[in-house]
Amino acid sequence: MNFNSIQYFIFLPIVASVYFLIPYQFRFLWLLLASCCFYMAFIPVYILILFLLICVDYLMGIFIENAQGSLRKIYLIISILTTCSILFTFKYFNFFNANLTHFAQLIHWNYSVKDLSLILPLGLSFHTFQSLAYVIEVYRGKWKAERNFGIYALYVMFFPQLVSGPIERPQHLLPQFSERHDFDYQRITDGLKLILWGLFQKVVIADRLALIVNQVYGNLPQYQGLPLLIATVFFAFQIYCDFAGYTDIAIGSAQLLGFRLMRNFNQPYFATSIADFWRRWHISLSTWFRDYVYISLGGNKTSKLRWTFSIMITFMISGLWHGANWTFLIWGFLHGFYYMFSSWTKCLREKITEISNLKENPFIQHFVRILITFSLVSFAWIFFRASSLKEAVYIITHLFNGWDQALVWNDQQAGYIGLSKLEFLGALLSIVFLLIVQALEQNLSKKTESTTSISNTLSFLNQKPIFLRWAVYIIITLTIMNLGILTNVPFIYFQF
Repeated sequence: MNFNSIQYFIFLPIVASVYFLIPYQFRFLWLLLASCCFYMAFIPVYILILFLLICVDYLMGIFIENAQGSLRKIYLIISILTTCSILFTFKYFNFFNANLTHFAQLIHWNYSVKDLSLILPLGLSFHTFQSLAYVIEVYRGKWKAERNFGIYALYVMFFPQLVSGPIERPQHLLPQFSERHDFDYQRITDGLKLILWGLFQKVVIADRLALIVNQVYGNLPQYQGLPLLIATVFFAFQIYCDFAGYTDIAIGSAQLLGFRLMRNFNQPYFATSIADFWRRWHISLSTWFRDYVYISLGGNKTSKLRWTFSIMITFMISGLWHGANWTFLIWGFLHGFYYMFSSWTKCLREKITEISNLKENPFIQHFVRILITFSLVSFAWIFFRASSLKEAVYIITHLFNGWDQALVWNDQQAGYIGLSKLEFLGALLSIVFLLIVQALEQNLSKKTESTTSISNTLSFLNQKPIFLRWAVYIIITLTIMNLGILTNVPFIYFQF
């Protein structure tokens, strides 16, 4: 069931109510049952795949802890191969098979392996990475293997973050299943506020921007110039609000039950460099690749050539993680190139800053760096959103055509991209509102350590008079009801 569905908003209160009513020792079993029901709401039989994954990594974790010498590495390899083979079969087999078929045709090789008719299990990339994190941490001696099978199964299947993360580490999430979580009014109301904000981001901002993005990207030959630019910029905010909205609902849902999930976003479009962007965007995934891929390849403690190789491999695997398509691979390559180019040109950029006297205008310097970073990220999003390389190339080659028609913006032109002039203005205002809230959160976060995308803003709001707080809650609720797209649109990251 989707987080933005009526079913979920019936499911969640029932789960939370029973959780606090039943004896403490049975609560993890109740959450495990609820998580199974949540997952089986999609394709019930696929829970067997998840069960296989859980069984293998549960046993391998114990075997690794009890083994000595090279046997520990053998068990680790068995776990990684099993997990990755499941992921490869469902997500990547057809992609590699199609490319191998094309290559066979070029060299006139008789290759006739057919594609698999399989539907990708929901959230497979996320819970496989969470399982891998557990096994690797046990192998590295940073966490003891979990002996309680039910607790470990709940670690993999915990429904708030089962489908699209955050991707938790065992050190952070597993101990919480042994803690006693009592009913706490403030914690629960803050969780509900976070869910409300997440829903606002999803149905009011992301899904409304999607109307324009889908119209343009779905009919590319009809557009050039300004509509392509608008759709590309809108997609940058659509994917952020879609994923950050999901994450806030996930964190808020877990908070209702007393669990703390890691922060996954930190105002990424206020980043001043690509490196800064990846410290702010999808934090649970970027730190996963840093800890288990980049550092394993040597990190920054190697030669310059080896470091370049490590960066590119890490980003390209990250791109492929998002989808079995050359567009995602190029998206990853671009971010890797951005990252390296930033390092290569550091001295030159500092010299330009000094010559242009930007150091004397820190606000302008900061704004320029944000604008450049956002432009680079948005350009890369073209490959993420386009369904093929051909479409991406079309957008790039037609992005600066037809700008003479952009001098006058009227209802006809606005309708041309799927919205009336008033609706288009509303979409722009929703982005402005989002940026204002994020600017407030970033300013408040300088004084405290944030745990969610708006934790400091919520704390700030909680200090205000009750009539002001409730006015904000009511306005957001009414906006969702009247301006939100309430048609249960799936979250973008559900496909990964």
